Amino acid sequence: MRKLLILLLVVTSLLGGCIGKSTEKSVKTIKIGGSTTVQPIATAAAEAFMKKHPDITVTVQGGGSGAGIKGVAEGTFDIGDASRELKEKEKQKYPDLIPHAIAVDAIAIVVHPSNKISELTLEQVKEIFAGKITNWKEVGGEDKPIVVVIREEGSGTRETFEKKVMKGEECTEHAIQKPSNGAVKATVATNENAIGYIGLGYVDASVKALRINGVAPTKDTAGGGEYPISRKLYMITKGEPKGAVKEFLEFMLSAEGQKIVEEQGFVPLK
Repeated sequence: MRKLLILLLVVTSLLGGCIGKSTEKSVKTIKIGGSTTVQPIATAAAEAFMKKHPDITVTVQGGGSGAGIKGVAEGTFDIGDASRELKEKEKQKYPDLIPHAIAVDAIAIVVHPSNKISELTLEQVKEIFAGKITNWKEVGGEDKPIVVVIREEGSGTRETFEKKVMKGEECTEHAIQKPSNGAVKATVATNENAIGYIGLGYVDASVKALRINGVAPTKDTAGGGEYPISRKLYMITKGEPKGAVKEFLEFMLSAEGQKIVEEQGFVPLK
């Protein structure tokens, strides 16, 4: 009787273990974070990807390119979003980081829709953001003070703007700093005297994008390189991507993924 009882307990245990394993769901998670420019692309792609792969959960957050690069390097993120290239010091500190270009973007210089100015030269933009031109009348506008709006430290959009426009010159200390593309757009949209810069995918009727050196920021001019403040957008991995992360990046670069890039207002890779 004792042997029979022990045998029943063993069988029950084994069956319980099998049942438990059969009902467990193997859910994988991909954590993405960083650039607020890339964020809407990553979010839309994540939603489409999870429909195709219900066993994989993809989370997306912002924080800026600097945070995305640091996060993927230190293991907080599986993918770090960045709207700029890796800096030399980042390459040296994190030599195993690999950037994967996923789209092209233009940094649009935007003003309030009521502003009569429709075009500036790259040099005028530089002087405005440096605080050398402080009144709209100096560039053909009304006699009103210019309110400069920029991104915060760590922003990939700010890094690219400073590299392509400021070329080593500091932005005015009177500039208003904002933590995201959306925050810059909202500030410019509610201030008739403001000027700021945002990714092309954020441009809508609430702001007016200026022509720079005679070229409007559009998908065609960004993709063709005519617009002077264009850039690539990246998803960065630590080492070569594997497993679910590799699947997501392959989806991002597929025809469906590149269509999402275009739907979000950015430029697909050629």
